Amino acid sequence: MPTAAMHIARTGLDAQDMRMRVISNNLANVNTTGFKRDRAAFETLAYQTVTAPGAASSSESKYATGLNLGTGVKIQGTARIDTQGSMQTTGNSLDLAMDGDGYFQVQMPGGQLGYTRAGNFSRSPEGLMITSEGYQVMPGITVPEGTTNITIGTDGTVSATVPGSTSAQQIGQIQVASFPNAAGLQAGGDNYLLESAASGAANLGVPGQDGRGNIRQGMLESSNVNVVEELVDMIETQRAYEVNSKMISATDEMLKNVNQQL
Repeated sequence: MPTAAMHIARTGLDAQDMRMRVISNNLANVNTTGFKRDRAAFETLAYQTVTAPGAASSSESKYATGLNLGTGVKIQGTARIDTQGSMQTTGNSLDLAMDGDGYFQVQMPGGQLGYTRAGNFSRSPEGLMITSEGYQVMPGITVPEGTTNITIGTDGTVSATVPGSTSAQQIGQIQVASFPNAAGLQAGGDNYLLESAASGAANLGVPGQDGRGNIRQGMLESSNVNVVEELVDMIETQRAYEVNSKMISATDEMLKNVNQQL
C-alpha cells in the first residue's frame, strides 16, 4: 500500500537524521583531545511475511523464494572507533598521551570513577595531579612542594627533583585501566567514559604490560576524526535523506492520482 511505502520512507528519514547527528558530533570534536569518533550502525525493522519460502504454491509445488516485505530501518546503535589519534608535542611535563590501548582513571564528583584518553593534567594547590576540571587522577599522586622537574616514564613511573637533591626521587606510579569490552563503555560527556555492565570491570595495571599502551610525556593524543572521511559520509547521508524525502513525495503523488481517478 502507498501508505506503507510512506511509513518506510519516514523511518529512513529518521535514521539518516540520527546518522547526521553522529557525523556532526564527530566534526564538532575534531580538535578535542583524545576524542574517538562514532559510527552509526543500521538494522532493518521487522519483515512482514506474506508468503513463506517453501510454502505450498499448489498441490505439487512450493514457492522457491516466498514474499517478504520490509517495514523500514532504524539506528541499531553507535560504535566508538578506538583507532589511535596522532601525537602532538606540547613540552608540558604533565601532558600525557596514551600510546596504545588503555585509559587514565579519574575520580569524579561523588566518588564515581571516570576514564579518559585526554591526558592534559596539571597540579592542584595541594600538589595533586588533576584534570582541567579539577578531578584527581587515580591512584593519587602528590608532587612535593618546590619540585623543579617532573619525569614520567613510559611505564608510568613518576619521579620528581626537589631543591637540595641532585637526583630524582620516585613519587608515584600512574596506572592504566583496561576493559574486557572497551566498546561497551558509556559516554559521559566532558571527555569521560563510564564503566557499564557491557564493558566489564576495569583492570588496572602498569602501562606497557598485558596489552596496555605506553605513556608519552610532554605529548597529547589528538582526535582520530578524519575531516575528509566525515565530509564524504555527510554527503552520502544527505543524498540518502533526499531520496527518502522524494519517496514520500512520490507516494503522495500516487495517492493524489488514485483520489482523482477513482
